[in-house]
Amino acid sequence: MTTIAVTTWSLEQTAPTDLLPAAEPRGDIRIVRSEVPSPEFSRFLYASVGGDIRWTDRLGWTYAQWREYVERPGVETWVAYDRGTPAGYVEFEPQDADAVEIVYFGLLPAFRGRRIGGHLLSYATARAWDLADRWPGLAPTERVWLHTCSKDGEHALDNYRRRGFRVFDTKVEQEPEVAAPGPWPGAFPA
Repeated sequence: MTTIAVTTWSLEQTAPTDLLPAAEPRGDIRIVRSEVPSPEFSRFLYASVGGDIRWTDRLGWTYAQWREYVERPGVETWVAYDRGTPAGYVEFEPQDADAVEIVYFGLLPAFRGRRIGGHLLSYATARAWDLADRWPGLAPTERVWLHTCSKDGEHALDNYRRRGFRVFDTKVEQEPEVAAPGPWPGAFPA
């Protein structure tokens, strides 16, 4: 089996003032919280955004696993819409020690390169900072963090840095090389 070297960067913000918002893109771009937990919608977003950049870790999840995850208190999905069409999403979850992890972030291929990503990341990061306002019982957020890797979009790391995230760890590991699965089984990646 062929392997590839994958670099993973972990980044963080430790205060809401670390956030450096991007300018809003032109057009009718709206960001809406998906308030009704939906395994089907979450899987659609995951497969559609990650299909061409080799997101595979959740493809084998059952419906029950998706449902259990999306119904956890504090797990939120924020979706960017371009004229009513889903363009991308951010998913985050609260963790121990008053931290919130941005677990997934990205755009569907047709919407990349249109300045939607910076705006979506800015908006969602601000929502990660005020997560406890929407979820009674959660402690106030003291840290927002995420990781990205060399398999993600070519502008991912730069976007995170431009939004005020700082690298706190870097790892390089060998991983099996897998073909990009596309947005659904048998689809050719965009």
